[in-house]
Amino acid sequence: MSKDSRDSRPRRHTSCSAKRQCKRCRADRAFLGREHRLPSAQQRAAITVVDLFAGCGGMTVGFEEAARRAGHGLTIPLAVDCDPAAVAIYKANFPTSGARVADVHDLFAGAVGSRLTASENRLAEEIGDVDVLCGGPPCQGHSDLNNHTRRKDPKNGLYLRMARAAEVLLPNLVVIENVTAVQWDEGGVVSQTSDALIGCGYEVAGKVLDLRRIGVPQRRKRFVLVASRLLSIDPSKILARLATSMPNHPDRNLRWAIGDLSLDREGIFDTPSRISDDNAARIDVLFDRKLYDLPNKHRPECHQDGDHSYVSMYGRLRWTRPGQTITTGFGSMGQGRYVHPQRKRTLTPHEAARLQTFPDWFDFGEKTRRGVLATVIGNAVPPLLTVELGRMVIPKLRAARSLGAQGRRA
Repeated sequence: MSKDSRDSRPRRHTSCSAKRQCKRCRADRAFLGREHRLPSAQQRAAITVVDLFAGCGGMTVGFEEAARRAGHGLTIPLAVDCDPAAVAIYKANFPTSGARVADVHDLFAGAVGSRLTASENRLAEEIGDVDVLCGGPPCQGHSDLNNHTRRKDPKNGLYLRMARAAEVLLPNLVVIENVTAVQWDEGGVVSQTSDALIGCGYEVAGKVLDLRRIGVPQRRKRFVLVASRLLSIDPSKILARLATSMPNHPDRNLRWAIGDLSLDREGIFDTPSRISDDNAARIDVLFDRKLYDLPNKHRPECHQDGDHSYVSMYGRLRWTRPGQTITTGFGSMGQGRYVHPQRKRTLTPHEAARLQTFPDWFDFGEKTRRGVLATVIGNAVPPLLTVELGRMVIPKLRAARSLGAQGRRA
């Protein structure tokens, strides 16, 4: 490529220069660093959210913040996960919610497209009107990191339970988040889910989103499906706006996300995992030689192949770049680029939670075990995704209340 060709390419801004974007960065950064939860508006102006496969509540946190910024409260008549530890954390943060330990398949047991079962009818009556149904079905069966049951894991069918839940609860909006590889599931769960939603009156669209463009300070791409019964909400337009919601804006980097965190806090949440002697020696190599990628000769034998694609593993993070995708392995340098840029250690759960955009007021529990923290933080949907999505749809959801059936698709 010639010098003239390079100079003609669009240039990415290297600092926040647009007033709107800087204002947004300040608002989001204040949200992350807030140690005390701000009160929401009166519940009479609340948005109703049902969160399935909820984990510790990442999607709910985002919708609550979006509702608060819009002057509304949030009610959660139902939140479901099969992991008791995750539900305990969810319940601690949303004590008035209907959070419960259950299998989503048991609650919404009917075949997609069939008449509602007696228990489904009772549940629909119990829950009442729903504005948003959201969920992040288990993604391990779709993940490219899964070399055993990838594309054909029986759990992949849980994605389709979101469509059945929509048939039962008839929410105005459905939001489903998953890894990008869900699109290639051998059972076609995305197309089946889309067809089922269309069949009961929804307009549906799906898109791979680079969450850096939404302000998440990590390299993370996810497939997001949005379905709407409201004439005022076009899923394709919502996804297009999300994909470009921070145009010409620099990626939020590690310093933006965790640069302010205190180094002298105690407790599991603010201390890193113990590292082996071998990994301590590898970290010394990175720091002593001022490296960010570990040379092959210092890696385990299985990672010494010069053609391997695991450059980030055993790597060190940079202050000036976004973090790597946060997974349940963020405490191990052998699971990815998780070595702190300045300290000879891996990320703490607090730092990983910040990179996942959980605010500091969110209570993961003082006595929560390290393994549980790794699971719930690594598996969470970053709240900033639903903060931004909620900002776009909540005014329309509220307006639809006064229109009733007139505002919905036939």
